[in-house]
Amino acid sequence: MRPATAAPPALDGTSRRHRRSVLRSVTLLAAGVLAVPSLAGCGSDEDQAGKPLAGPEVVPVGRDVVTDGGTLKWAVDALPETLNAFQADADAGTNRIAQAVLPSLFRQDAEGRPVPNPAYLESAKVIETEPRQVVQYKLNQQAVWSDGQEIGAADFLAQWRALSGQNTAYWTARNAGYDRIEKIERGASDLEVRVTFSRPYADWKSLFSPLYPKDVMGTPDAFNDVARRKLKVTAGPFTVGKIDTARKDVVLTRNPRWWGKPAKLSELVLHAVPRDKRAEALAAGAVDVADVDPGDVQRIGLAVRGTASPLQGAGRTSVKKLRAWALAHDVGADAAKAGGEKLRKAIAAYLDEQLALRGVEVRKSLEPAYTQLALNGAEGPLADERVRRAVARALDRKELARLVLTPLGLPAVPVGSHLALSGQAAYADSSGAVGGPDTKSAQALLADAGWVPGGPIREVKKKGGKAAGPESDHEGRQGKASKSDGGRDGEYIVGEDDNSGDGSSGDGKNADGKNADGRSGDDRPGDSEPGEGTAEGRGDRQGGAPGAYAPKGTAAPAAAPAAPLAKDGKALALRFVLPSGPGSETLNSVAERISAMLQRLGIRTTITKVSDESYFKDHIASGDYDLALYSWPSSAFPATDDRPVFAKPVPAADGSVNVEQNYTRVGTDQVDQLFDQAAATLDEDEAVSLIRKADARIWAAAGSIPLYQRPQLVAVRKNLVNVGAFGFQTPVYEDMGFLKKGAKVSASPQG
Repeated sequence: MRPATAAPPALDGTSRRHRRSVLRSVTLLAAGVLAVPSLAGCGSDEDQAGKPLAGPEVVPVGRDVVTDGGTLKWAVDALPETLNAFQADADAGTNRIAQAVLPSLFRQDAEGRPVPNPAYLESAKVIETEPRQVVQYKLNQQAVWSDGQEIGAADFLAQWRALSGQNTAYWTARNAGYDRIEKIERGASDLEVRVTFSRPYADWKSLFSPLYPKDVMGTPDAFNDVARRKLKVTAGPFTVGKIDTARKDVVLTRNPRWWGKPAKLSELVLHAVPRDKRAEALAAGAVDVADVDPGDVQRIGLAVRGTASPLQGAGRTSVKKLRAWALAHDVGADAAKAGGEKLRKAIAAYLDEQLALRGVEVRKSLEPAYTQLALNGAEGPLADERVRRAVARALDRKELARLVLTPLGLPAVPVGSHLALSGQAAYADSSGAVGGPDTKSAQALLADAGWVPGGPIREVKKKGGKAAGPESDHEGRQGKASKSDGGRDGEYIVGEDDNSGDGSSGDGKNADGKNADGRSGDDRPGDSEPGEGTAEGRGDRQGGAPGAYAPKGTAAPAAAPAAPLAKDGKALALRFVLPSGPGSETLNSVAERISAMLQRLGIRTTITKVSDESYFKDHIASGDYDLALYSWPSSAFPATDDRPVFAKPVPAADGSVNVEQNYTRVGTDQVDQLFDQAAATLDEDEAVSLIRKADARIWAAAGSIPLYQRPQLVAVRKNLVNVGAFGFQTPVYEDMGFLKKGAKVSASPQG
């Protein structure tokens, strides 16, 4: 332990708050005030956080049975646009690289809580609270950058100056926390750092993770441009070897200056592979680790069990039977339509891939993220809080969780908080603030808002005199969508021309010609996360990860639709916007089920499909939707990271509205105040209580309805250890590797 000097010299002056708008201006129509039931769900019991619903599954073994050397190829959605995690277009790949090559003073444990990283920290603690909060960091004395320079106060100083918001020449995506720092001082040595805050900051552990060298943070040019494609100086078990855009690879190599336990792998390669091509890439040996969708999970399971070949036997199987087999095994629509030898070759190739997939297994957990139903409160019927609350009470969230998670063998428990997940300190189920499934109370709320069952509906005429449906603002938004969606697949009204009540036509297809799970007749199922390249990882939360999983072929349940609701001659009709690319099948299944639940109240939904590229930019962020499904990652620091997601939209001087990242446009002053109070208290119990109170009020406003924690499905070569589905836990990259020949591991890899 190194003593601190009594009065170390200050390195810089005070900071000021800098706010950055993250999306275009929108017009806000405020929702009316409605009395809500007692918010007892805010919770005060210490044990409400519980345990994570699923732990990491990584096949944990000791380093002594892990081979020294080897290359691990890890599938990513795309090569990262930037290596700077503090820029707006940072993504999951950016964050994964940063975890492997840069210091993170704190990392998350299996319960999603921040813990000190001993590779970089000897200690970090608040040593003063009056008159200012002071945090003292004592760095690992062996910690050095890859160029041999010590990690120290100069790097902290440079990162603060870049991210504080004082210098707008730095194109930063976020500065929360850094804008509260008053000064940074050197301690007894360069490895001791004192950080003084101008205001108390509860989430101080979120700062300086990752920590970039002063060469990156020292100038706007290095921060804005150089660090996008190069990191010459690093300080982790790996360093950035090269970025090969032609091969779509980022090659990380073992860091010879790493002072910790040396990386077992010689190389860690991040290789861009589309999600609907990952099973083939695993079979071909192009990757060793890949996040996969439920369809691929089924395929890998079939491979492990073995698949009987239709090409073997005494006689020659007819083309008709081969086509049926190809369709049943998702060989591919084109191959199934082909005849003769082309079909046989496609089946033979599929069987070869299945044989190769026997060396792969799927490791499962739950992502540190939840899928929600977003309700746009800026305009239309959902601007009325009573209608939003009625929609919330129409949902059976347990049924939706079972729909998605039970077939995967994962705990089917609805998420009860917007701000934490089970196992995290701030978690408490506050959903009681909006109420559970209750058709009668939902109908009463709608009636109070003026929506009458079976009321008259005015119809407008298109050119030529053909009826165009109910007249409403909703139609105007549909017209706008047809121009801006960048590739909409189409739209259909759930339940229209359908006597079954399940949202599908009599032949098992929807009005757009797709099956009830969103697949066109012969499409091979997939389940990528559209748009996740810009929203996964917190990077910081420049979007959101669209996401919902459901078993292939799941249709909405039969329901007894109520009479359509109407008000002032307008039907209560909501546009449900979904992405249309690979992976949208499961989103569509969940949307169909939700639509059927709403139909029982007399609420009509029109499902509109748009291109993945357009989904967030042109619809969610711009407010061009009524209902949507997308996901948010959880945070160990909700007071900081979740405030912009639920902040009350604020009118700007130019007449626009700054919604920050609150894409539902629903917020209250009270929620903002609770976030501010939680961020400013250094009493951890009080901060947890304030976060839970904020969550209860977010529930009551019913702008978004958490549904379930996202499944994490990772296909891994069987001889790979200490890697897989990490859940909350930050990966330990230096321990990943291939099992030594002859070494044995437990049959149960749950960690």
